[in-house]
Amino acid sequence: MNWKQVVQFRGATVVIALILFFGTVVGGNASDTVTVFAAASTTNAVTEIGNLFVERKLGRFLPSFAASSTLAKQIENGAPATVYVSANKEWMDYLAAKDLIDPASRYDLLSNRIVLVAPTESLLNNVDVGRDFRLKELLDGGYLAMGDPDHVPAGIYGKQALQALGVWDEIDDRVARQKDVRSALALVERGEVTLGVVYATDAAITKKVKVVGVFPENSHPPIVYPVAIVMGSETPAAVKFLEFLKSGNSRAVFEKYGFTIP
Repeated sequence: MNWKQVVQFRGATVVIALILFFGTVVGGNASDTVTVFAAASTTNAVTEIGNLFVERKLGRFLPSFAASSTLAKQIENGAPATVYVSANKEWMDYLAAKDLIDPASRYDLLSNRIVLVAPTESLLNNVDVGRDFRLKELLDGGYLAMGDPDHVPAGIYGKQALQALGVWDEIDDRVARQKDVRSALALVERGEVTLGVVYATDAAITKKVKVVGVFPENSHPPIVYPVAIVMGSETPAAVKFLEFLKSGNSRAVFEKYGFTIP
């Protein structure tokens, strides 16, 4: 196959993919499609649950994963989301204040923990994350990866915990701020930073990092993931999806990935 044939083949593949995509979504009944905007930390679990939803012929499933803040802003700007899953209450409240979610559909879906992680090959182990937390010494000139604490829920929780433990001010300039928690996890996986603050569920999906410490629950507000239908998207499929998230099948998936049900 010469280079022209390769280009033609790739182009055809793209066209076929587009046809399949639009044929599935546009060609079908739009009310059967659930477009789920969900926090990046729920990627694995929500994808698996969405696939189960489709397998049971309850509707079509289109996911979009990013920081809760990014998704909330996209919904505010008119993105066609059906269901929104946030990693904290604040960003759900943000949309609620703008009448962009159906308040009757809202409920608390999940809980999580934040942990301190290091690359698997790191010599650090069993870090005492408490009042004598010597984080600056542990970093030893390196960086701490975390979601941007200005808007990413995992980063917000992390900053609150570090402030409560009295170490934030001394490491603020050593924080590698990331667009979402999975990006922070990736930096630790690649060994580009000394430590990272991520959700326990993120640490559980990879063998490239290890948990070296767990943040006390009283060092930050409870980590709660609310879910709701986006205003104007109260379709039968959306209602079925929210109910499916409460099912035993969904609960088993969430628990498999380390989430707890509040």
